[in-house]
Order: sequence, then structure tokens, then C-alpha cells
Amino acid sequence: ASNPFTFPRSAGEEKDWAAAKAHFENLKSTKPRPPKPKYAVTIAVSSRTLFDMVAERKIFEEEGLEKYVQHQQEHENEPLEQGPAFPFVKAVMAVNERLRNLYPDSEELFDIVLMTNNHAQVGVRLMNSINHYDLTIERFCMTGGQSPIGYLKAYMTNLYLSKDAKKVQEAIEEGIAAAIMFKPDVESQLSETQLRVAFDGDAVLFSDESEIIVKQHGLDTFFEHEKQHENKPLAQGPLKCFLEALGKLQKKFYAKNERLNCPIRTFLVTARSAASSGVRVLKTLRSWGLEIDEALFLAGAPKGPLLQKIRPHIFFDDQMFHIEGAKEMGTISAHVPYGIGQKYNKGKLIEPEKQQK
Repeated sequence: ASNPFTFPRSAGEEKDWAAAKAHFENLKSTKPRPPKPKYAVTIAVSSRTLFDMVAERKIFEEEGLEKYVQHQQEHENEPLEQGPAFPFVKAVMAVNERLRNLYPDSEELFDIVLMTNNHAQVGVRLMNSINHYDLTIERFCMTGGQSPIGYLKAYMTNLYLSKDAKKVQEAIEEGIAAAIMFKPDVESQLSETQLRVAFDGDAVLFSDESEIIVKQHGLDTFFEHEKQHENKPLAQGPLKCFLEALGKLQKKFYAKNERLNCPIRTFLVTARSAASSGVRVLKTLRSWGLEIDEALFLAGAPKGPLLQKIRPHIFFDDQMFHIEGAKEMGTISAHVPYGIGQKYNKGKLIEPEKQQK
């Protein structure tokens, strides 16, 4: 028998094919269909960021894969607890709801993909948990221990959130915005109607070119350098494309006169000081055609107290020192392991042997 998927097809086959396609397209579902990756802002989250799987991870590490899979199967009707990415995913879904109301036929939406290296047998518990919390996540990649990078590219991923530092590093090297998620030490009340995203500047939105000067030559040289180069845009950093994607969705609200009621708000939270080195940052964003809703220049002050006031669903920073400070004060934080900051801790160069540990 000939393969019906080979071309050309007879007129009869063509008709059958068109009918089958139309039938599939018209299937009614209460759950909205996920958008096509080429239109969507795709966010890939690992199962350990979406859900709290600390106890399960312990079984995997101490007793091995078979016992872990067995445990997950035995408990598959018990929903997993919420993980650090959960509030972010919920806020993203609230934005989608608003977008669908304003643009019923548009596929320019967020799409969440669950990207996990779990065994497919664990999928039942993950699916049950997703349904329990009524999350709209239809795309799953269960890679059975394989690297997810190829799949991230296939889905045209705009942001990848994981707890696995190695995989995040790999994604960043492949040009995919990615970060390692951390649960805050204390819980905060977060907005359920507005997605709030906070970014550090250098080595996150921008490259680490200016940070290299600070680390190697000190602040005075850095201030001088930034003044001299204030009209030269900084090169882009690993998270610039995600800010750009958020900006595109924000513009859809502005087009409907919803600027003051926009369900996406972005923040720049930088250790730079405004007068000495802030101009270059703002001019860089302008040259990219990007807006940031609030820009906060802290001139070296700790970020934790300010983030406590902002209450973002996620805060991206390249330095663990800032991540720790934010986490202690209840901010869900995501470490971007990029640039020269990885070689330093609290401004001091880490010895090479310590870096390898």
C-alpha cells in the first residue's frame, strides 16, 4: 500500500486529508490550544523548578533511579508541592488570559513547556499535578536523562528555567536565555494579575564588558570609561532577548490603550550609580528600541530590601552574592551564570581550585 503522507496525492486522498485536518482543527476543548512556537514566547521550565521535588530528588540520589521511579508511581495521585517557578508560571497564564480576551485569534502568547530529564513513567505524576493546579501546560519533553538543549532549540525557547547549573550553562552557551532558580527563604505575597520581572543590568541584559573594567581596574576607571562611551551601546547580554519578548507582548496591550493597566511590568535593578554610569544603560536600551518600566540605580546598596518592595515573580542576577541577599528577603531569584562575575565572590577573586569545586 502506498504511504498516504507521500506526495502527490490523488484528488480523493487530498479531500480525505483536508477533511481529517479540518476535523482536528475544529475539535472543541475548554482548554485553549497552545500557540505555534514561531509566534509564541516560549518558556521551558524543569519539573524541579515548577514543583518542589526535594524529597524525591533525595530518593534518586541516595537510592537510585529504579527506587525513584517506583516512588513516583506509588504516589502519582498525590499532587507535588509548588516549586520556585510556580508563581511565575501562574502569572504568565494570567497574562495569556488577558491577551486572549483582547486578541481572540492571535497566537502571540506565552507558551509553557515542561522540560524534564525524568523518565516517561514519572510523567503521570507530573501531569496529575499540572491538572490539579489547573495549569495550561500541554507540551512536555521527558528526555530520560538526555540533554534538553536540542529540544529547547526546536521549540524556539525564549527562556529556560532549571535547577541544573550544567544544563543552564550549556543553554547560555548556545545563545538561549537561561537561569538557575532558587526558592526564597521566606514566602511573599505576589500579584496574581500582573507579571513582574526584575533584571540586573551588566552580564544579564548587557554583556559583562563594563563589569570586566570594574573588576580589573576599579570603580574610578569604570566611571571614566562609561562617561567616555555613553553614546556607544553596550553589547547584549544573555537575557536581552527575553526582555525584548516581554516588550512585544506589552505593546499589544498599549495598542489597545491598556498601558496603565498592563499585566506585564519590567524592572531594571542595578548596582550602578545613576549619575556616574546610568546614562549608558538607558541609552543602550533606547538604541535597542526597548523600554523598561522602572529603572533603579542602587549605587552599590544591597538589592534585597528594594526587591522586597517590588515583589517580582522572578529576579535575574549574575552574582550569587545578590541572589543570596534577595532570597533571604523573600524574592524568587534566578542566577544567570554568565561573564566575569562567576570568577568573583563579593568582589574578591575566587582561587582557581575553589572555582572547580
